Amino acid sequence: MAVLTIRDFDEGLKAKLRVRAAEHGRSMEAEVRAILALVLTKPTSGLGMGSRIRQRFADADHPDFEPPRRVEQARAVEFPE
Repeated sequence: MAVLTIRDFDEGLKAKLRVRAAEHGRSMEAEVRAILALVLTKPTSGLGMGSRIRQRFADADHPDFEPPRRVEQARAVEFPE
C-alpha cells in the first residue's frame, strides 16, 4: 500500500474532516480513504467538454431567445509583425 503525506493542510479543513470522520465512526485516515474512493471511482458521463457545455446551455436554443444585436461591424484581426 502507498503512503500519502499532505503538507500545508488547512486547519479548518482538518477540523471539518475530524468531525466528518467522527460522524461516520471512523478515523480521519479512513475517512480520507473513503472520500477519495467515492470521488475517484464515480462513473464519468462519457461526454467531452464541448458536449457538456452544449447540454448546459441547451435552453439557449429556445425560440424566445434572441441573441444581442451587433452594434459594430465585425473587424478583421490584425497581427503584429
